[in-house]
Amino acid sequence: MNFNDTPEEAAYRAQVRAWLEANAPKGGGASDPLGDEAGDLGPARAWQRTKAEAGYACITWPKAWGGGGGAPWQAVIFAQEEARFATPGNPFAIGLGMCVPTILTCGNEADKERFARPAVLGEEIWCQLFSEPSGGSDAAAARTRAVRDGEGWVVNGQKVWTSGAHYSDFGLLLTRTDPDVPKHKGMTMFWIDMRAAGVEVRPIHQMSGATNFNEVYFTDLRLSDAQRVGEVGEGWKVAVVTLMNERLSVGGGASGSSHTRVFQLASDIATLAGPASKDAALREKIADWFVQAEGLKYTTFRTQTALSRGQTPGPENSIAKVVSASLMQDMANAALELEDQFGLLTDPALSPLGASFQQMLLSAPGLRIAGGTDEILRNIIAERVLGLPPDVRLDKDVAFKDIPSGR
Repeated sequence: MNFNDTPEEAAYRAQVRAWLEANAPKGGGASDPLGDEAGDLGPARAWQRTKAEAGYACITWPKAWGGGGGAPWQAVIFAQEEARFATPGNPFAIGLGMCVPTILTCGNEADKERFARPAVLGEEIWCQLFSEPSGGSDAAAARTRAVRDGEGWVVNGQKVWTSGAHYSDFGLLLTRTDPDVPKHKGMTMFWIDMRAAGVEVRPIHQMSGATNFNEVYFTDLRLSDAQRVGEVGEGWKVAVVTLMNERLSVGGGASGSSHTRVFQLASDIATLAGPASKDAALREKIADWFVQAEGLKYTTFRTQTALSRGQTPGPENSIAKVVSASLMQDMANAALELEDQFGLLTDPALSPLGASFQQMLLSAPGLRIAGGTDEILRNIIAERVLGLPPDVRLDKDVAFKDIPSGR
């Protein structure tokens, strides 16, 4: 692993930094790690178009699709440098990071031509319709049915925890098309128009006060077979493409510099023994957080090194996601303990550091679920990285209709 930029990378980093200093919006506000509120999407759309027109949106995508036609390491460097600026939130992350790449990998040529460029320009927003009430973290347990009807399909069912569904234009929908085969073999993927008849979106009010997540109901939703992504019954293979992209996207959600802000907060709080930052137990915690943050940073560098060499990164992003989510929660808990009764305030105008740790604490549980729970990702690391025996699966060769449902 090489921690230093090559001359080519250093030159590109300087170019990107200069462009961002000249073009990044001032005071745009940091983005929510779990997605964006519906609010005013104007600033986010404007920033996305600005990047697209300069070749900095979807850097690795071909120029014919609106991308920059660049290398993966360039995308990593741009993301690192953009994180230094308070740019608007990113409601396009799910579409550009998960859904549209799945279309580009598994979809037909007409869909690639139709959806890639508008998404890059920020004109259309996507959501991912996988999770269901009875499925937990098992995306393959989907019960939303798509049934053949002539040349098309009719969909009935429910999805839940769908980020951004209330402001999305399109969605990637995983359905059950054959209950007579094992669960991973009887699924089919479709793209859908989120404003079509038969689609109902109900926002879920979260404890943070936000409504990022949604329930989505399908009642006799009619789809053309042209909306199918991949072959009939091959939906799980298509879903794996999406899930791999999701782990990469969510893994970078938490800021590695928050430990310095905890120290800043502690320095401003007086105790009978002096500034809270002098407390030995707290200093030990901050040191642990520093070590974890440095580990996250160098894990990102490992990814950058692999990309620079033209290699495919390994399991680093699953590791980063597990560490970053729990790190975020630990720091937020400690910060609110420091704030004492002021930790109850969520008004940015009244709370220390703009109530950032309050929002971090309330968002962290969701981050530990999004993109796969801690338990799911630890199993992936154990089985695929460490080579440990896999979990026992009793439903592997059982027809989906014969799996006990608890009803």
